[in-house]
Formats: sequence, C-alpha cells, structure tokens
Amino acid sequence: MPPIPTLDIIRSGGKVALARALSAIETAAGDDDLARLLDAAAADPRGQVLGLTGPPGVGKSTLVNTLIRRARAENRSVGVIAVDPSSQLSGGALLGDRTRLRTDPEDTGIFIRSMAARDRLGGLSDAALAATVLMRAVQDLTIVESVGVGQSEGDIALLADTVVLLIQPGSGDSLQFMKAGIMELPDIVAVTKADIGEAAVRAAADVEGALTLAAAEGPGHAAVYLVSAISGEGIDALAAAVEARETEAAGAIARRRQAQSFALVADRIRRRFGSEGLAVCDISAALARADGPYEAMLTSSARLSVGS
Repeated sequence: MPPIPTLDIIRSGGKVALARALSAIETAAGDDDLARLLDAAAADPRGQVLGLTGPPGVGKSTLVNTLIRRARAENRSVGVIAVDPSSQLSGGALLGDRTRLRTDPEDTGIFIRSMAARDRLGGLSDAALAATVLMRAVQDLTIVESVGVGQSEGDIALLADTVVLLIQPGSGDSLQFMKAGIMELPDIVAVTKADIGEAAVRAAADVEGALTLAAAEGPGHAAVYLVSAISGEGIDALAAAVEARETEAAGAIARRRQAQSFALVADRIRRRFGSEGLAVCDISAALARADGPYEAMLTSSARLSVGS
C-alpha cells in the first residue's frame, strides 16, 4: 500500500494528491497513519460543508451544478462528494449522480468524487464521512450530495455545517418526512422546481405550515425556500441563507464541530459494539486523550475488543 500523504502534501498536490488520499480512505480503513491524516484534517478545516438530501428525482444534482457555478464565479474551490447507490455485484458506486454533474475537467478548482453508500441506511458510508473530513480541510466549499433514500438519511448531519432538505412539489414527500421525523435534521428546506408554478407554491406553504406546527413548543424551525435551478428563481435567496450560516460566530461553529466529532465516534462504536459497547465507552475521555475523532475511534475500539 502506498504511504499515506500528509495534509500539507495533499493541499499542495492538486487533484492527483487528493484523489490518491481519497482512495486510501477507501482501502486503508483502520490504518494509524490514515487516522493521523484525518485527525489533522478535522483539526484544520479550511471550508464549509453543505449537505443536500432528499428523495431521488428531486433535483439534487441540478442544484449542485448551480451551486458549483456560483462558487467558482466567486473564485472559491469546490469539492463534491456524490454518494450513489451501491452495486449489488461490486459494492461500488453506480455513478448515477456524478454523470449528471457538468463541470470543466480542466478547472483545477473543482473536484468531484463518487462514493458508494454501501450498507449504511443513514445515506453515507464510513468512507464518505472520512472523505468529507478531508475535503473540508482542502476545499473552500464541500458539497455532499446524499444517495437519496429519503427518510433514513440521518448521516448527513454528522458532518454538514448546513443541511438542506429538498422536497419536490406534488410528491407527498413533505408529509412522509414529517411522519419519519427527518424534518428535525435540516437547517433549510428547499422546495424545488419552483418554475412549475402553483404546485410549488402550495408545497412550500404545506411544508411551512407543518414545520410551524412541529416547532410550536421548540426554538424555531428550518427556513423554507422556493427554488428552481433551471430558471434561477430563489437561488440567490438560498445561497444567501447558506452563506449567512457560514459566517456564524466562530465559537458556535467550533461547538457544532466538536459535537459532530463526538457523534462520529459514538456512531462507530454503536455500529461495531452495539448499545452495550456504547454504554461502557467514555467517548469524551477518549477524545480528550486522542488527537482527534479517528484516533479516538481506534483506541476505543481496541479497548472494547480486549474487554469483550
């Protein structure tokens, strides 16, 4: 196996170095050097992570194309992790989302990686989560386009600074999501295909009403936007909302990312050792002893394996 590069080498090495590092994430899970790289990346994030989730056909890839163009017009580097369904034969990504992304291959400020969801019901594989940590340390903006399984996609909240849930007019998605509790995840809800008119307006009103009822006893709810990546309607408002979150106070961002590190370790321990393993694992202490969440995952797993 080739040696794991340092974060400085990846940052200075362009697309080739980043591609090799992402390949190492998929092939060297559990390696100490890889854990050190990921912890270095987690400790020095360069940009923001925007997570897009929603059912198939809602327009995620079309919106991603629009957001890429906006970011590049502002001279911001962009990384995209397109999480695709897994092949039943190879386990690899079926590349459905990536084929819909239209970018200039000569543009060194854009990097797109397709990754398989594998067996994660939450929408993001361990490799995709680790890739997001690394991409965030290299690019100004990282967009994670989830696989689109709908109600079970909770993994997007493990790393995104802003989660946008996309809903398609006339699909009944808003009611289904309310039943499933996924409305607790997004910071922003975007009703797509605003260019179709009344149906989109009605869907946005339905979502707004449902969110208002759900948040009656809480601190508030996600803002709802009508958008059309084709006509451009609502895109400026959506982008402004995302940018407003990006300029959030540094202390709030740090607290959010600290909580995400805790959640990453807890998620790994729960899936490997179950609720009993999680109950006896002091994650806060493990993080305090380690250089970051990935070393904490390795040391905690080692301790629990010895004790089992």
